[in-house]
Amino acid sequence: MKELSDPVLLDNVTHKNLRVITRSGKAFGDSVNLVPVFPPEFGDVQREYPILLRKEKEGGYQALALLGFDAGENLFLEGDRWQASYIPGVIARGPFMIGFQQWERDGELLREPVIHVDMNSPRIRDGGEEGEPVFLPYGGNSPYLERIAAILRAIHQGVTVSKTMYAALESLGLIEPVNIQIEIHRDQHYDLQGYFTIADEKLAELRGDALEELNRAGFLEGAFLLRASLNNVKKLIEMKRRKIIGRTSGG
Repeated sequence: MKELSDPVLLDNVTHKNLRVITRSGKAFGDSVNLVPVFPPEFGDVQREYPILLRKEKEGGYQALALLGFDAGENLFLEGDRWQASYIPGVIARGPFMIGFQQWERDGELLREPVIHVDMNSPRIRDGGEEGEPVFLPYGGNSPYLERIAAILRAIHQGVTVSKTMYAALESLGLIEPVNIQIEIHRDQHYDLQGYFTIADEKLAELRGDALEELNRAGFLEGAFLLRASLNNVKKLIEMKRRKIIGRTSGG
């Protein structure tokens, strides 16, 4: 049974000896075929993974990087190695997440994003030599923690940007359903339904103020990256075929 997460506020006194295992692996929850991604990382994501949009129950869309065709299948995961030049931020952040501290100033309630750590994560080590140190010996942030902080900032920014970006694209009719039919071999097919992508013909026809506003907001590049990422479906098909061949040959 999977342990429930135990997020606590990270501090350099309580967690002075904290270390984090950074290698990849099934034991760390990396065996997933879909992972949320956000506009600030689209440039890196689209070089490796197809990006699909999923409509959320509460409205709006969530971008997802496709890592495999079966539930729990990550074609990029080989043992303890993630075979790609970029790991999506939601995975790369490890046991860390953003929380908020609230306080009142001049009658106004303020919220500040702060780093929390899941102490029940299998990546956590308290002392020892295994893993990356979170803090320096005298309390400063380690280079690893600085990288994590940057990843969390990008995710936090991306959550906000996503809502505005997808609303703008949808208002211009630039989001359309996509049905991806895949044949791995004669007896193995996949039909990916319920997802959305960018309507490339409508995007190409965009002119005038609408085009300028999208470009000024930074959403135009994101739209092109989303659409271009679908070229990576072919790459995943080849990875899947190689995996099947390796399994049948005993490799």
